[in-house]
Amino acid sequence: MITVGIAGRTFVALIAASLSLASPPLAAQSLDQLSGRDATAGLKAALDKGAAAAVASLGRTDGFWANPKVKIPLPEHLQRARTALKFMGKGDEVDALELAVNRAAEQAVPQAKTLLINAVKSISVDDAKQILRGGDDSVTQFFKTKTATDLADRFLPIVRKVTDRSGLAQQYNTLAGQGVALGLIKPEQATVERYVTGKALDGLYTMIADEEKKIRANPMAAGSDIIRRVFGALN
Repeated sequence: MITVGIAGRTFVALIAASLSLASPPLAAQSLDQLSGRDATAGLKAALDKGAAAAVASLGRTDGFWANPKVKIPLPEHLQRARTALKFMGKGDEVDALELAVNRAAEQAVPQAKTLLINAVKSISVDDAKQILRGGDDSVTQFFKTKTATDLADRFLPIVRKVTDRSGLAQQYNTLAGQGVALGLIKPEQATVERYVTGKALDGLYTMIADEEKKIRANPMAAGSDIIRRVFGALN
């Protein structure tokens, strides 16, 4: 019978400890090693985080207006006519309309929250791993595919309530409608409200993309263990 003295036990303990330290941490797992359940949970947590941050950032006063990345300019044909309109004494009206279209977007964005949450809930295990492997903007593209049409339907009447107060917007809509018929104006700029709705969606997805980039670049800072584990496995 072989006995192990105190020194021997200490040596064995040290070897065991060193082997334990050498084992890879959970966060170092590859995506293939994660269970489908964990991958889905991590992705859903990241989607919830990104969507919530984007809506909170944009769906408030100055969310669009004070953010150069998403601030909505007037339609290009109004921009071109801006100097002439100022000479005609409509400068204040032009400025007011530009502020109004950004305020309209800020009022519309909170409507996105429910649809974004429902989109997250719909994700399957297969969807989750495809999205995680899909590239740096796959989360953003998922949201666009799942929500863009319904969000446009929700945003449009909210935006219209704001832009309808502007006589200049009404004049633009009349002229733009003629321009579309002649092929001079893009269909998405046929009305101020349609143009603003499109820009509001662009801004929302831009901010979601920013959140996605942050999580992918530094999952350890996400403040969520499951996000750290899943997105850490991608690095």
